[in-house]
Amino acid sequence: CIGLEPMKRNRVLIMGAGGRDFHAFNTRFKNEADYEVVAFTATQIPGIDNKTFPASLSGRLYPKGIPILPEDQLLNLIRDESIDAVVFAYSDVSHEYVMHQASSVISAGADFWLFSVSGSMIRSEKKIISVCAVRTGCGKSQTSRKISRILKDHGKKVGVIRHPMPYGNLDKQKVQRFCSFADLKKQECTIEEMEEYEPYVAMGFPIFAGVDYEAILREAEKEADIIIWDGGNNDFSFYLPDLEIVVVDPHRAGDELSYYPGEVNFKRADVIIINKMDTAEDSAVQFVKENIHTCNAGAVVIEACSPVHAEQGKSISGQRVLVVEDGPTLTHGGMKYGAGTLAAKQYGAKEIIDPRPWLTGTLVDTFKKYPEIGNLLPAMGYGNEQIRDLEQTINKSDCDLVVIGTPIDLARVINIQKPSVRVTYELEEVGTPNLETILKPFIDNVV
Repeated sequence: CIGLEPMKRNRVLIMGAGGRDFHAFNTRFKNEADYEVVAFTATQIPGIDNKTFPASLSGRLYPKGIPILPEDQLLNLIRDESIDAVVFAYSDVSHEYVMHQASSVISAGADFWLFSVSGSMIRSEKKIISVCAVRTGCGKSQTSRKISRILKDHGKKVGVIRHPMPYGNLDKQKVQRFCSFADLKKQECTIEEMEEYEPYVAMGFPIFAGVDYEAILREAEKEADIIIWDGGNNDFSFYLPDLEIVVVDPHRAGDELSYYPGEVNFKRADVIIINKMDTAEDSAVQFVKENIHTCNAGAVVIEACSPVHAEQGKSISGQRVLVVEDGPTLTHGGMKYGAGTLAAKQYGAKEIIDPRPWLTGTLVDTFKKYPEIGNLLPAMGYGNEQIRDLEQTINKSDCDLVVIGTPIDLARVINIQKPSVRVTYELEEVGTPNLETILKPFIDNVV
């Protein structure tokens, strides 16, 4: 072959947010000599850019690793690095947003790619139940927790694998297993990570996460009869599911057909759970049902509620309260309220105070980016700086009581110097079909 020029590798950028982007690389590009992933670009999550996807994870074709750069450099990278194609690999964004990104990429001279589900779903030797949603904050995790309890009651060993949140040292986060509160501390989990892992640890279920989701799956297979994929950020499953359950939220009726890739989940679902029916408008519930009939009439529909409970709920009555809600639900999830708000109203709070006069550090930037948050405080905790800012904001706020609507016990993580009440919520199905009836034939077929 003397005199022949080497074949040019297709130069690729992957747009991501520290999750689907790494999985797309692992399943589609890692060992493919025809492609060169020049960089990842990062958005949505503070502090995940200006890092490197390490050589230990990127394989033999990338001895120096792969840079992770801010998404605002995307168009310059396309031009300066002669990029052939850009892969869109993050979630919980509107269809309009996706097409604006596509238009920018195409106008800069590159192809714009969306990968199919089959191209990135890994097969398991164990049965997989996936729990996904059409938006962030629909109730995926409470659904996954209930499924876990049902399977355990039927004598099955359950392993839960959570959608990735690798915001720290990627080398150390290749495969993570959590089975105690000590594990959460040892692996330096952020508040967002603890919100997802802690409830399973408290229930006695091992939960896995990390970066390399094939290696993670193989570890979970060693100890589980059935594996639950607890999806995040309305992404679709990384694994090929045997049963595909999707949660919808009538408080955001219509989003099931206008967000990516939530609509993918909606149209693929074997089972659709209409959650929060106890607090949604009847007309919104009916609108969601009509969309199900039009787009996925074969899906089994479960109706469910998410009642809130506070052990010291009476102490809320008549008080000026600061409400702290789940961070992602309020920010890119776009919700105007959460469990804490519902509890404040249910137990008769005098006023929900506006935290904005007392915002500290990074929380000021959060409210600039998401001004629609209003008078609620998102529990932002992607790193130590944000956790300190959250603690200081809470303690400086002029309120009588703090109502905590986050999935974790926030008082265990930060020093709250004011009286506080924690709000909890679990999934409660209405009538039949329900998760027990849906899971019974599935359980009977698992030896």
